[in-house]
Amino acid sequence: MNRIQVTLDKLAAENRKALVSYIVAGDPDLASTVPLMHQLVKSGTDIIEIGVPFSDPSAEGPTIQRAHERALANKIGLGQILELIKEFRKQDSSTPVLLMGYANPIEWMGYARFCLTAKEAGVDGALTVDIPPEEAAPLNEVLEENGLFNVFLLAPTTTDDRISAIANMASGFLYYVSLKGVTGAASLDIASVEEKLSHIRARTQLPVCVGFGIKDAATAKSVVAIADGVVIGSAIVDTVFKSGSLEKALIAVDDLLTRIRAAIDE
Repeated sequence: MNRIQVTLDKLAAENRKALVSYIVAGDPDLASTVPLMHQLVKSGTDIIEIGVPFSDPSAEGPTIQRAHERALANKIGLGQILELIKEFRKQDSSTPVLLMGYANPIEWMGYARFCLTAKEAGVDGALTVDIPPEEAAPLNEVLEENGLFNVFLLAPTTTDDRISAIANMASGFLYYVSLKGVTGAASLDIASVEEKLSHIRARTQLPVCVGFGIKDAATAKSVVAIADGVVIGSAIVDTVFKSGSLEKALIAVDDLLTRIRAAIDE
């Protein structure tokens, strides 16, 4: 069974919420990625989301855009990222790993080769920001053949009919973008998130994790009161960058995530 499914089922049975943590592969450098992945797990992460560097990351705010730029300057590509995940799997065979990125690198590799190589590396799913459900069937088919999940984004502006269409294509969980804007945006309206989640849950049994605008323990705690999990991205990426060294980054990430984990578990 897919690791994402195993993890989410276990959390549901324990009446706990998921912590999904995002970093950009190759930021600040290639050698830091696997140690950071292991630290995410030690600090309470349930699902690791790996950002695949791309030249035009349209969904990302300035913090993650700069991380993509640093990773690209380090010449990090999709093939290298899959090798990093293989390295991670030597010590961790159970934590789910989800690739988040854009269509171009996957299409350049080819769907069949990408899915087979990702499966062999230990990837559990993909979230491809710029492949809409109307164009997702070919990739979806190959992902399913390899036992990989296809996670989709939902936005505040997504209509009810489109929620149904996306949910029918999705597997694992749905990622609800909590606000209109890009990653790292400042405002979070819990009432509007709760209202939208009621529309989503009326149309799918899939868990719903919420991201964008969740920065700390307080915002994470308010979101998990109404969602199945939270996604933390910009706060982690910013913490890593400002630390200045891998040793300091591991300590700072642990401090950030253990506080968030404790708040979620309350």
